[in-house]
Amino acid sequence: MAGIDIDQLVKAAEPYAREIGIAAVVFVSLLLFILQKSSTAERKVLDPVEWRSFKLVAKDALSHNTALYRFGLPRPTDCLGLPIGQHISVKAEINGKEVIRSYTPTTLDDDKGHFDLVVKTYEKGNISRYLSLLTIGQEVQIKGPKGKFIYTPTLAPHLLMIAGGTGITPMYQIIKSSLKNPADRTQLRLIYANVEEDDILLRKELEELQAKSNGRFKILHTLNKPPANWTGAEGFVSKQMIADAMPAGGPGASEHGKDGKVLLCGPPPMINAMKAHLAELGYPAPRALSKLEDQVFLF
Repeated sequence: MAGIDIDQLVKAAEPYAREIGIAAVVFVSLLLFILQKSSTAERKVLDPVEWRSFKLVAKDALSHNTALYRFGLPRPTDCLGLPIGQHISVKAEINGKEVIRSYTPTTLDDDKGHFDLVVKTYEKGNISRYLSLLTIGQEVQIKGPKGKFIYTPTLAPHLLMIAGGTGITPMYQIIKSSLKNPADRTQLRLIYANVEEDDILLRKELEELQAKSNGRFKILHTLNKPPANWTGAEGFVSKQMIADAMPAGGPGASEHGKDGKVLLCGPPPMINAMKAHLAELGYPAPRALSKLEDQVFLF
């Protein structure tokens, strides 16, 4: 095969030099635009099968035994890709054994570039202690989404949420998402139980959400050991507290609770007590593994 004569090619192309130059500029510009769009486009980084690692970028103590852990995502425009009401799995190797626990981030997919976990450290809690000992720059392995609950604005006209301690995290996520949507009309009621006033997590954020909700969201705090100047409820969550937070009409009304849902998240002794109260008020017992259609959902 005869060799290619470069000089002849150049001479042949000379009359079209301007057009070739314009085409090259257009091509390069288009390529740069595509690359820029791909680098700024939102990506959902969670995978339900593959464990992925994320670095701790900040840690903020919320109480004597609870902290907010912020983990960075690969790009500042990335989001987790977590449906509202679902949770993630966190995995760690502790003393040669693989340990996995579930947590609900307090951030939404609107919060780009990071996600937050609010975790209480227990003396015998494997993952919670592991997280408490992490230093900035260390990584955790995450997988998800997980769970049967997915919140949508049309899920129910009324949601009664009963939470204890760090059981506030799925409730906070739902409340925050609902109130950000001007088309959402769901009535939200939260009974939040703690031992002492300092144990109330996300208190400022919850009260700000209540203040801006135009009456759509109302909180009742109750403490086992209230301070002298406490103005909230006292003691364990009672049947009367639950009845007062239910939809208009009260427990005796024929249509009471028909279209509303009750969401529960907290320590086992508290949940057992709530099941008994709800049964006395005519609500069905939650299943061991709750489903979205259930009237009483246990996280």
